[in-house]
Amino acid sequence: MPRIIAVVNQKGGVGKTTTAVNLATALAAIGRKVLLIDLDPQGNASTGLGISPNRRRITSYDLLIGSHRVPQAEQETLIPGLNIVCSTIDLSGAEIELVTQERREYCLKKALAGGLECYDDVLIDCPPSLGILTLNALTAADFVLIPLQCEFYALEGLSHLLKTIKLVQRKLNPELAILGIVLTMYDKRNKLTEHIEEDVRDFLGEQVYKTVIPRNVRISEAPSHGKPALVYDMNCRGSQAYLLLAREVLRQTLSPLAQTAA
Repeated sequence: MPRIIAVVNQKGGVGKTTTAVNLATALAAIGRKVLLIDLDPQGNASTGLGISPNRRRITSYDLLIGSHRVPQAEQETLIPGLNIVCSTIDLSGAEIELVTQERREYCLKKALAGGLECYDDVLIDCPPSLGILTLNALTAADFVLIPLQCEFYALEGLSHLLKTIKLVQRKLNPELAILGIVLTMYDKRNKLTEHIEEDVRDFLGEQVYKTVIPRNVRISEAPSHGKPALVYDMNCRGSQAYLLLAREVLRQTLSPLAQTAA
């Protein structure tokens, strides 16, 4: 069975979707069979992989409400070895629809049971919130990957997220573990970036990946062309950083280097 990794940060604009798309692409590029599940109603991961709205017929919404399973929802992308379950704005209604359901936090876990045997890695791109969609992802996942922007307010958000992960471990998914924290939008010219990095590494140690994702214009441009940065410009600093991150992720054993947030 594949490793299921939820890419989570409740703060918007931290490079979460960019990390999900490009890490999935990098893993596929080095020979892994990867499924990316777009669980954000904005559908940015789907757009970033070139899937236009009119091609998103069966989506993650259908998985959550139980009308379809992964084999019916998955679509091929332009990246060999990388498939996606897309998202549309319909997913925003799922939170309301799931309110009255029993065990509503387990809907995605149930939908993913079976149908993943052909994959090595499953990445879930979560919305920028800690609502029912993200709780479904954390309940279904084996691991959490946290993109963390190098700025002050991100640290406050990280503390809140770690508390939520502990709560999920106690109440919903005791096997959930932190795979790692990746520093994004890293600008070595900025002294604040260095201070944030020092604080995070002092606090979380080996849970923080050695690879950092730099601020990079090519990464920002790529989604508007419907391509991951690795396809748009493989030689740019951002693309090379995601390849290094993928290798670092793969060096981890099935038990993460980081300790669980117990």
